Amino acid sequence: MLPSLSSIASRLRFRQLTLLVALDEAGSLHRAADQLGMTQPGLTKALREIESTFGAELFQRSPKGVQANELGRCILRYARVIGSDLGHLREELDGVLRGSGGRVAVGTITGALHSVLIGALAQLRQTQPALSIEVREGISSELLGLVNEGRLDLAICRTTVSSQADHFDYEALEDEQVALAVGLAHPLAKARRVTLAQLVRYRWILYPGSMPLRTLAEREFREAGLELPPYPIETASSLATLLMLKQDPKLVALMAEGTMAFCEEHGIAKRLPLSLRARHEGYGIVTRRGARLSPAATLLVQCLRDAAGRGRDEAGLSPR
Repeated sequence: MLPSLSSIASRLRFRQLTLLVALDEAGSLHRAADQLGMTQPGLTKALREIESTFGAELFQRSPKGVQANELGRCILRYARVIGSDLGHLREELDGVLRGSGGRVAVGTITGALHSVLIGALAQLRQTQPALSIEVREGISSELLGLVNEGRLDLAICRTTVSSQADHFDYEALEDEQVALAVGLAHPLAKARRVTLAQLVRYRWILYPGSMPLRTLAEREFREAGLELPPYPIETASSLATLLMLKQDPKLVALMAEGTMAFCEEHGIAKRLPLSLRARHEGYGIVTRRGARLSPAATLLVQCLRDAAGRGRDEAGLSPR
């Protein structure tokens, strides 16, 4: 039976939560003890005390090491959130004492990186030059996990990829546009008109099957009565995509509009003159449901809104 809240609160210490996180990341009692400057018997005893507090085992032991069970993963998620909030507290206090500073960690999908985040960060640095900033690029599902664990203050992504979307607060930013890209030496790089049927005979670089951009490509071909080109190269890495387009003049890639604009500006890739009919899902600012943002993260949110607004003004679009 799970102990009462008062029992857990009276027995649990923050140091114990940091031990759990260290043990989870190390994957073994021996490695975690070395990292924490403890003996293995001492760490084993501490783990038993923590498990006694919760009235259940939190890790599965095996000859290969230790791994958190379902209860352990639940507690670890909150341990990381508490640790992150405590870090925010210290940063906020430091900022108050110095009149500036702090730290913010933000995650982003590739499309939002070029479209809104870079401009928002430039604005943020002008306002808070002493601010420490961590930026992580990834796919939405990965970023949501990091937000949920408290490792990111916020992310610019989509919540529809998660079965637990109600764990997050979401503020829409932009409808993402997509483009078709080829290398500079591709046979169709200078074509004035291109059809989807022409592109079937080329090999494609596509996002992995569970991602929205892959779904969009499949829907586009299906609505055109065409089969998706066989043997695609699957990657969510924009850098890998650009390097492959440069290396192989027969490849075609689907990419976010922001990335495409960057490629055109710097002569990295060419945009094919073909507009996709299928509409791509937008993205927005994602935070943990009910979380109180630090002053630095709150300021970044406003900078993101401003950057998205500037983008709409430049494109001649009406506000959302």
